[in-house]
Amino acid sequence: MTHKIKPRARELGVPLPGTPGALNAITDVPGVEVGAMELLSSRDPALATRGIQVQTGVTAILPRGRDPEPKPVWAGQYSLNGNGEMTGSHWVRDGGWLAGPIMISNSHAIGPCHTAAVRWMVETYGATWEDNHLWAMPVVAETYDGVLNDINGLHVTEAHARAALNDARPGPVREGNAGGGAGMICYEYKGGTGTSSRQLEIEGQSFTLGALVQANHGLRPWLTVAGQRVGETMAEHRILDMVTERGSIIVILATDLPLLPGQLERLARRAAIGIGRGGTPGGNNSGDIFLAFSTANEMPLPQLSGAWRQMTCLNDERLDPVYMAAVEAVDEAVLNALCAAEDVPLARPAKGTCRAMDTKRLMSLLVA
Repeated sequence: MTHKIKPRARELGVPLPGTPGALNAITDVPGVEVGAMELLSSRDPALATRGIQVQTGVTAILPRGRDPEPKPVWAGQYSLNGNGEMTGSHWVRDGGWLAGPIMISNSHAIGPCHTAAVRWMVETYGATWEDNHLWAMPVVAETYDGVLNDINGLHVTEAHARAALNDARPGPVREGNAGGGAGMICYEYKGGTGTSSRQLEIEGQSFTLGALVQANHGLRPWLTVAGQRVGETMAEHRILDMVTERGSIIVILATDLPLLPGQLERLARRAAIGIGRGGTPGGNNSGDIFLAFSTANEMPLPQLSGAWRQMTCLNDERLDPVYMAAVEAVDEAVLNALCAAEDVPLARPAKGTCRAMDTKRLMSLLVA
């Protein structure tokens, strides 16, 4: 898909704190790869089999890339508001780790994405998986894109989800209308996929924390950028029937900093503060669901290990800068999703267009 590159929030001059990594993306964390695919009837009219536009996709994250040996990443999960789904989260909370891909799509595409992730794990890990009777419990998360997409047409298939997995790679991450973010709305602007990262220095060692969001949340009057409530002024092109929160946001935090599962659960909670900086209170109908993982302490799966394990972790007393990095990265990732997005027509029965945020107007308000 040809994807127009627009200036990101930091490039526009939005005053944002912290030091990002080289890409200012979750893929600044070594080993993390991201892929995406879109289904767009604007490009392929044959997709609109029910006479309703198709505007959806899948995002895939490989925490350890394509390593053929199954290894856990230590993880923690937190739900600010639970009107949504993230498969595998029960085990993350109990076991403190996950293996295999993380996938994000629309609310009705969890099944094919889950099947694709399981098949990817079986094929990638081969005999190790088969011979040891290992089970797959991948993380698949969702937000609702039915305002812009024929979500009830169930257009996302296992093959589409696998295409996103096959697309996963290190390097820059496509934002806005990319991947699972293709049909998402944020603060009544076109939203979607966004990412950011922060560099951390701890006693002479360098670490990275990255965030990726699928932003589909918020009402326009709530929108706050760099501490200014700009949404109350930017009232043009609102989606008129949106009077209560109807969307959701998924946040994935990744780091190479050695953290224990309990510390990662606490880190995941800070995503709530990050999205709160953008103005949302986490509305009643919103699914605000967050996951944090660490690629440090690399070792075999517990099922393939001996009786004892040793892990290095950061002293809790040093966590404050890590929490701040997460808050900053999440806030900036949402802004990057808004800045990268492009206009999309509303789907049936609504008429009109979901507009991309007017970044020139935004900057005029921030400097006023």
